[in-house]
Amino acid sequence: MGDYIVRAMGGQGQIRAFAATTRDMVEKARQAHNTSPVATAALGRLMTAGAMMGCMMKGRQDILTLQIRGDGPLGGITVTADAMARVKGYVNEPSVLLHANQQGKLDVAGAVGHGYLRVIKDMGLKEPYVGEVDLQTGEIAEDLTYYFATSEQVPSSVGLGVLMSRDNTVKQAGGFILQLMPFAEERIVDELESNLRQVQSVTSLLEMGYSPEKILEKLLGDLGMETTDRIPTSFYCNCTKDRVSKALISVGKKDLQEMIDDGKEIEVNCQFCGRHYQFTVEELKQLKKQAM
Repeated sequence: MGDYIVRAMGGQGQIRAFAATTRDMVEKARQAHNTSPVATAALGRLMTAGAMMGCMMKGRQDILTLQIRGDGPLGGITVTADAMARVKGYVNEPSVLLHANQQGKLDVAGAVGHGYLRVIKDMGLKEPYVGEVDLQTGEIAEDLTYYFATSEQVPSSVGLGVLMSRDNTVKQAGGFILQLMPFAEERIVDELESNLRQVQSVTSLLEMGYSPEKILEKLLGDLGMETTDRIPTSFYCNCTKDRVSKALISVGKKDLQEMIDDGKEIEVNCQFCGRHYQFTVEELKQLKKQAM
């Protein structure tokens, strides 16, 4: 099976748990954006989190957006996901190169820098839910752990990882989110914290052949686990020429006329997947007729 998310309960219903394997998704994003290793790692971590958080949403039309804006050389990361765990995303500066950090690993924190994490949930209401926190480390998993605790008042533990091969393709990618229910007992909390301390990283478990189910079994240990769902996840962009046409119409008659006056075909690229859409001068004239 390809990329997927396992949703489960542990500790007699006192822990909500998610784990994902996302290698194919992150590799597809790397190919779409030609990202450097550190940019791939940063984007892959946030996309993995987006996939798990996306499937937490109830409505099929609900959309989650995760934005990181930092003063590091990456500039920012944007990821969107739907309730079916279909994810897309991009980094502002995909070609960033940095030396490894002191642990000899990709320096995601250095690439992100200081800034903020914003979570936007569009659930079809009049206004979307928006939560925002300052970045704590720039490592993304720790920042999301902090977000859950402060903005949603849900004690959580988030683990995310991307391991690159020597040829700069994605070797492993995945993550987990563990959340305590409001009625969780102290002994459950203590045992879970003890289990978490024994896990080095998500990618080390994936390298040892752990599936998302096995990752959760290891994290939950003697607390027990009941799997409730298994959800496929993938890199998916819903852009079409029709959607791009509507975006061009929205720029207005004046700007469209300037494009027409240039007398050349234009190309519009999708930020999320890198697809190219061409529009002839004649097509631009038709779009201008529909513009305000």
